[in-house]
Amino acid sequence: MSARGLLLALVVLLAACGEAQAPAPAGAAPAPWFVESAVERGLDFRHQNGHAEDYWMPEILGGGGALFDLEQDGDLDAYLVQSGSLQEGTPPEALANRLYANDGTGHFHDATRGSGAEDPRYGMGVACADADGDADTDLFVTNLGRNTWLRNEGAGRFTDASESAGFLAEGWSTSAAFFDYDKDGALDLFVVRYVEWSKGSELPCMDSVGRRDYCSPKSYRAPARSLLYHNEGAGRFADVSAASAVFAEPSTGLGVATGDFDADGWLDVFVANDGHPNHQWRNLQDGRFENVAIKSGSGVDAQGVPKAGMGVLAADLDGDLDLDVLVCNLHGESDSYYRNEGAFFADRTPLLALGSLSKPFTRFGLALGDFDHDRRFDLYECNGRVERPDEFQPDSPYSEPNLLLTSLASGRMAEVLPRGGTAAPLLAVSRGVCQGDVDGDGDLDLLVLNNAGPAQLLLNQKGGGGNWILVRALEKSGGDALNAILEFELGEQRVRRDVNASFGYLSSHDPRVHLGLGALTRVDGVGITWVDGTRERFGPLEANHVHVLRRGSGTAQ
Repeated sequence: MSARGLLLALVVLLAACGEAQAPAPAGAAPAPWFVESAVERGLDFRHQNGHAEDYWMPEILGGGGALFDLEQDGDLDAYLVQSGSLQEGTPPEALANRLYANDGTGHFHDATRGSGAEDPRYGMGVACADADGDADTDLFVTNLGRNTWLRNEGAGRFTDASESAGFLAEGWSTSAAFFDYDKDGALDLFVVRYVEWSKGSELPCMDSVGRRDYCSPKSYRAPARSLLYHNEGAGRFADVSAASAVFAEPSTGLGVATGDFDADGWLDVFVANDGHPNHQWRNLQDGRFENVAIKSGSGVDAQGVPKAGMGVLAADLDGDLDLDVLVCNLHGESDSYYRNEGAFFADRTPLLALGSLSKPFTRFGLALGDFDHDRRFDLYECNGRVERPDEFQPDSPYSEPNLLLTSLASGRMAEVLPRGGTAAPLLAVSRGVCQGDVDGDGDLDLLVLNNAGPAQLLLNQKGGGGNWILVRALEKSGGDALNAILEFELGEQRVRRDVNASFGYLSSHDPRVHLGLGALTRVDGVGITWVDGTRERFGPLEANHVHVLRRGSGTAQ
């Protein structure tokens, strides 16, 4: 290389290093973006995994929850999934999930008693949607064992309708997502499962210095098979896992995201697999799916190696109006940014500068939004080990700080300091995270779910510097229009956001679409492509308001 070339390479390298952290004002300590307020706001939940002497694999992976509108009153309530204990003789009340109602100001009270939402099973995560078409949000809880469908009866009451609905399969389920794969107007359900596990199949695994520890999923050599349920109407679902072909390829699934990845007008499914190639299930439009991950470029990294996929999200990360995919992985492995190139995906992780930033941590939950209203994405990653570190940490050997990353003008991402966006790092074994405007001030807050630890509510302190808009896109039935595509008109710019509740890990998010506007005072218009392909235009829409856009009330396109 010539001297000029070496100099240019050095300049590029230094510029990249300079973007490793978000800049702070000279001489000032960086202000935290979030304030942890869970107990102060009434969220006194503490996750239990039941660990005693044995190292049972399910203990280390739980910790999911949801932010959703329980009563259709416009504010976000919380549902927190408890694992409990795998020990014999544990009382059922120790296993109960918890329901918290929001009073409209971001303060919660425990509304579990008498709600029917307890589900005393060893819980993992939850998916939320109006599954029966009555405009109330139902809950599907994933468990070790039989899963649970909690049908919302209104007035804060739920009924366990799992058996009558047809949710009978046993196993170890992790993440789940509702989506309408056949465009019949009813929400179907995809359920991800991890390994075929039982107490009798547990293995005596050791860490690098000979201490008992949790096993890798590869140790069991027993990958599980995902499930697909077709919504038959009237509160019943048919197990079409085999007929659809998703049952044909077992793997170690942890995260799931849905969306139209190939822009053919039909919804597809992406599954993040732990230590195995990811699955990208392409909708064949006849009830069947084909796993195209390897040939599309999203199954492995740029070196052809499968990573330990944990959480996953689908969003238009590069602003070209199609869906890209981000998968987070085990420590020692970078995140995987699969950029949608139209006919295929390309691993473009270096373009986001996520290599050195993410590698030191084991990442699970993901939240993606414009937390500071500067019109660019920010990313929150939940971290927590699944194996002991070599160094001695007696109190909490699996704890790690979480990461908050912000997008720079160059498109690269930089870490926000202080680490995790809070005044002091919140050391925990974090798993799921849910995003949504909890306190009604227009910016995105975060609910972090920790394994064997308390939930954390991170209230946003950064969003007041710019304008925003929240859009709730509803079907004619009144349910959220999951996977509808919103295209915002901001002058000459077009911005895509999808209606999405299930992404990341074990978690369900506020399905309302949030957009930071910076100095803009309105959106000129928004075009909505509904899941069946019909299009409507709404607007203009004023900034700093929540807009409810119901199908059929816009201008047809």
